[in-house]
Amino acid sequence: MSEREMVYEGANMAKADVVLRAKDLRKSFGGLVATDDASFAVERGSITGMVGPNGAGKSTLFNLVSGFYTPDGGSVSVNDTDVTGKPPHDVAREGLIRTFQTPRKLEGMTVREAMMVGATPQTGESILPLFLSPSTVTSEERANLDRAEQLLERFEIAHLIDEPSTDLSGGQLKLVELARGITTDPDILLLDEPVAGVNPTLANDIKRFIRELNEEGQTFLIIEHDMPFIMDLAEPIIVLDQGRVLMEGTPEEVRTDQRVIDAYLGGAEGGRPGSGGDE
Repeated sequence: MSEREMVYEGANMAKADVVLRAKDLRKSFGGLVATDDASFAVERGSITGMVGPNGAGKSTLFNLVSGFYTPDGGSVSVNDTDVTGKPPHDVAREGLIRTFQTPRKLEGMTVREAMMVGATPQTGESILPLFLSPSTVTSEERANLDRAEQLLERFEIAHLIDEPSTDLSGGQLKLVELARGITTDPDILLLDEPVAGVNPTLANDIKRFIRELNEEGQTFLIIEHDMPFIMDLAEPIIVLDQGRVLMEGTPEEVRTDQRVIDAYLGGAEGGRPGSGGDE
């Protein structure tokens, strides 16, 4: 199928309970169009996957909806609140939290301290309450610490709580970042390649943790190059190609769609979606 014959079906925008909606997002870097009028919606309670060959625009979309890039056009809303162009901390306050493909090591912090950074806005972040409401500040800090310890225990890394975050392996950092994201009780958590560079045993653990959290009501939007991983975990799956939404469907629909196969082969990915290649 030639590029001219490629039919961009787009995403399913008619969903009953949408937590994240992106409409006609555009972003260019010089003469390169990274995102070309991309629209998609994530339904509350879903594990939605986002896939596509290298250069399809996945990371750019994540940066646009989370406030790290300002779109050249289009809009982003979280829980029907317009967050277009707002900085990341404002987007986070509306309920959207993201992780990064390469977890950030917080220099000079233990895992415990790194977890506390992720907690929701606290009274003690302002100077005046430290003097006027010290008991409230102490109570909040204790509750946040208890929550952090519970999450580290749940993700089976409680033994690392006093370790410097810079001493953790890549896989351990992925778990800490996932746990830190959950401390905010987000309405939607965006995971950027949660199993990239992770050994198969830990990847299965991460899949299990995501499923358990989803069963408890957590909504996810996940970019992942490991196609068997995302095909087994997510539904629906949104497919990007050349900055546009090619289609959205079930894993089986995506796996067998000739347009998707052509997009991957055209991107020199070395195989069909789900074949275990780089994406």
